[in-house]
Amino acid sequence: MPELRHDPIQKRWVIIASERGRRPEDFPKPEVERASAFCPFCEGNESKTPPEIAAIRHNGSGPNSRGWQVRVVPNKFPALRIEGDLDRKGVGIHDRMNGVGAHEVIIETPDHNLGLADMPVDHLEKVLWMYRERLVDLLRDFRFKYILIFKNCGAAAGASLSHPHTQIIATPVTPLTLAEELSSARDHYRHKERCIFCDVIEQELDAGDRIVLANNSYVVIAPYASRFPFELFLAPRHHQHSFAEISGGMLRELAITLKEVLLRIKKCLKDPPYNFLIHTIPNVKVTPKRTAYWDTIAVDYHWHIEIMPRLTRIAGFEWGTGFYINPTAPEEAAKYLREVEL
Repeated sequence: MPELRHDPIQKRWVIIASERGRRPEDFPKPEVERASAFCPFCEGNESKTPPEIAAIRHNGSGPNSRGWQVRVVPNKFPALRIEGDLDRKGVGIHDRMNGVGAHEVIIETPDHNLGLADMPVDHLEKVLWMYRERLVDLLRDFRFKYILIFKNCGAAAGASLSHPHTQIIATPVTPLTLAEELSSARDHYRHKERCIFCDVIEQELDAGDRIVLANNSYVVIAPYASRFPFELFLAPRHHQHSFAEISGGMLRELAITLKEVLLRIKKCLKDPPYNFLIHTIPNVKVTPKRTAYWDTIAVDYHWHIEIMPRLTRIAGFEWGTGFYINPTAPEEAAKYLREVEL
């Protein structure tokens, strides 16, 4: 019998179509991507990208040259541009503003074929450190309300280049998905004086059947109302509201945890395309800001990472209703991932 499950954070319904019961081997094998003759992100092609914003380099190597380990450049075709004022205006019942923001690319490694799952922990830690550093820097711009860090891995997940990279987009508005999370977190705290994410994490740890991985620092869960097969939620085990404030020790533990979970996905699902994104708090110093909007955010919000293997497609029913149909129960997905031998 199919089930409808409700997500109390995003306030959406999901259909768990358990009678379809799709196992890892039931999903189509990912298409082999053709190698490009030229990659602007590979070492030696630094002149083919815009000038770098930041980099982790070997001693003695200069900017925009060989010798880097992690490199950040502006997106050559940005969705939003950093120059200018917002110039907010009303257009009848509508609103408009200039497309001001930031769009950066973090090139994770000089090695064209080295994905996050296969990186040494030390290198993955450097990638995560750069995530945090770019987030901290962009938060200094009070025009930006939200900074999203996200990765599209594979053409089916939206990647236009196969070289391992992550993107950062800063926006002058708070995205709807985050606004819904913030609202749910604030309301839950007002009623119960607890973080809703902490409540979910504690409940899942007690239940156990949707836990993929848990250590002293982090927990990885197949969400109760998973939208997609093998969707995962990774979060600090104990309350932390902002990824920008993560400590060096927690970055190291995150590198260890993220590597393991991505390796489990790779082995279980035959290296599928995937998206992952970091949800953290909006810019609390943005000007202007709504009165009392973020007064409890340090205690009511909990940063986390969503990981979504691209195994199914969104079609008319999903677009028309906002419901998602998931053919693999999260309890089964978690079991398969736990049983992977690394």
